[in-house]
Amino acid sequence: MKDWKEAIITQNSSVRDGLRKIDKAALKIGFVCDEKQKLIGTVSDGDIRRGLLENTELHDPIVTIINRSPKTCCESASKAEMLAIISKFQIDVLPIINDDGVLKNVITFSDLQKPIKRDNPVFIMAGGFGTRLSPLTDSCPKPMLPLGDKPLLDHIIKRFIKQGFWNFYISTHYMPHVITNYFGDGSAYGVSIKYIPEETPLGTGGALSLLPRDISSLPLILINGDVLTDADFEEILSTHLKFNADATMCLREHETSVAYGVVTVEDDAVVGMLEKPIYRHNINTGIYVLSNELISSVGKNEKIDLPTILEQRMAIGKKISAHVFHGKWIDIGQITDFKRAQKEILKIEE
Repeated sequence: MKDWKEAIITQNSSVRDGLRKIDKAALKIGFVCDEKQKLIGTVSDGDIRRGLLENTELHDPIVTIINRSPKTCCESASKAEMLAIISKFQIDVLPIINDDGVLKNVITFSDLQKPIKRDNPVFIMAGGFGTRLSPLTDSCPKPMLPLGDKPLLDHIIKRFIKQGFWNFYISTHYMPHVITNYFGDGSAYGVSIKYIPEETPLGTGGALSLLPRDISSLPLILINGDVLTDADFEEILSTHLKFNADATMCLREHETSVAYGVVTVEDDAVVGMLEKPIYRHNINTGIYVLSNELISSVGKNEKIDLPTILEQRMAIGKKISAHVFHGKWIDIGQITDFKRAQKEILKIEE
């Protein structure tokens, strides 16, 4: 566990400041304290997401959305008493306070819990050429590029395994033997891995047509094979089920800075000026949850991208839900991304 003190948020912080603290500490929760470190409340990723859905702004004070009555435990409590609180209230993180309410420690039970077995199939798109990463990909598929001591694809699969998933499908095209020789049938990982070879590239959605038609009635998680993330796939699935969606797209806020003053002109007249503005957009992370009905709608060997499929489904009235997450995410599309991923992998796996 990372240093829990990095998750302490001052009571005067904004929601955005709190997000940054939560992201840095990687505990998925922040502890809002006054100047004497007295615990005022807690705030989680879920609290922030619900606040944003209820029109809270990122510049609003963090105290407007905190839980002011979090479950806590005193310093003198035994391990058995702490575990009893965690079990009773089904929480992952337990703040430890002294008699004055000052935050003294944080304990977590997540590393002691076995993941719930999840039968939802996971489809990893690993057939691309990765030309933008040449020469690294001249003799190696992009998903098999090493991050730390193992390939990117290994990190992706183990992230899912840690959360209870076991039923994997991997699409292959470029140098498929490198992938199949490394992972085999998945038995070394205690999971099932089946391969979906694309004789010709079918786009980011066409490979869905090659999946077995009886794959599962459960929603399928699809992820691009070049994505490094600490996403909570259970939360993404929960969003999908909550809205009874045809598909769920996982999004992340992306900031774009303009290094110059931006001027708005109408009818040859200056009507507005913004000095070095920052624009924020929700971007596609390459992570989806898809219904069996959507998968079945893709024509056999049809070359099509997944966004096009989603547009077609929306056109006939199907619901596409959005899940915005604020964790770590890197799309390893270029050399600079690959170098950044080498540094981030240690933080993601802590």
